[in-house]
Amino acid sequence: MSESTMFVGLDVHKESIEIALAPSGGSEVRSYGRIAGDLDAVDKAIKNIRGRHQQLNFVYEAGPCGYALYRHLIKRGFSCAVVAPSMIPKRPGDRIKTDRRDAVMLARAHRAGDLRAVYVPGPEDAAIRDLTRSREDAMITHKRARQQLGALLLRQNIRYPGKRAWTQAHQRWLARITMPQPVQQIVFQEYLHAVDEAHQRMERITEQLRLTVATWRMAPVAGALQSLRGVSLIAASCVLAELGDLTRFDNPRHLMAFLGLVPSQYSSGPRQQMGHITKTGNSHARRMLVEAAWAYRFPARISRGLRDRQENQLQVVTDIAWKAQMRLCSKYRRMVNRGKLKQVITTAIARELAGFIWAIAREVKPTTI
Repeated sequence: MSESTMFVGLDVHKESIEIALAPSGGSEVRSYGRIAGDLDAVDKAIKNIRGRHQQLNFVYEAGPCGYALYRHLIKRGFSCAVVAPSMIPKRPGDRIKTDRRDAVMLARAHRAGDLRAVYVPGPEDAAIRDLTRSREDAMITHKRARQQLGALLLRQNIRYPGKRAWTQAHQRWLARITMPQPVQQIVFQEYLHAVDEAHQRMERITEQLRLTVATWRMAPVAGALQSLRGVSLIAASCVLAELGDLTRFDNPRHLMAFLGLVPSQYSSGPRQQMGHITKTGNSHARRMLVEAAWAYRFPARISRGLRDRQENQLQVVTDIAWKAQMRLCSKYRRMVNRGKLKQVITTAIARELAGFIWAIAREVKPTTI
């Protein structure tokens, strides 16, 4: 590395950015100071820092400020790495945390090569990611609205006589309800309206996602992943938008580990203890795979909907999908017979499902622009 290289640690916040500088020659890391959080202030700081340093290598933590700063620096021709906060090495016993110390630690670790960059999605992939996450938010809002309505009815001891809630019969029953007090009737109607509004919002986002994915570069891969049981358009889009090109993982075990679906481990001497899953990596994709895993609690079969999704797919893709069904459905039944908890079963199924997703992604290529 050239002596003129400067490693720049950035502790990025909404209103400010703390900067630390680590020269490549091994000199002491020093604090540059705090600047405003906008890109113009970053450009001014770069102009002051650059001086005789021909190369600047930037690093900052992934966070709520997104990747606008990363794209700005890359566009200007600089090297920039975005790292996960959980993967930054910390000194044992260090109990003092400030923005200045965080920036210094980033610059020092980046100079030493102790940091590993995370995947940064392109603008199109990031847009799909925002769309899938907005649908997830809408789904949570819809669920909460239903729970609030149910709680109101329970307080009045109004109970649905049927078996399943939110069917057409249940909604007809809701339309006939009269509350004891006029004010309570208004509250009931407001909660009912909130449920309908949340449902319509979720449907709008789902339709927009369907239209957008059709022209996405990852559309062929998304279509192929839907050959797997339990993997809908929503699930396939979410996994690909969150993880990007799955071929960047050398093997399926790396993908499983990235999703946090592998057991934690504590080993010391002859003692080896396996714990709960690590839950590191992308929680959105992990949650989607766990939901998809529920589909394998039934015996293996090709339903009409699955047959439609597999139409026009490569034979190798449908072969992998059927192999996944045979293996995962059988595994689900074996674990049930062994008395395993359902959440343990679905997690194990989701882990292996990630492997089959990886295998299919290697057979289908994204479209090239």
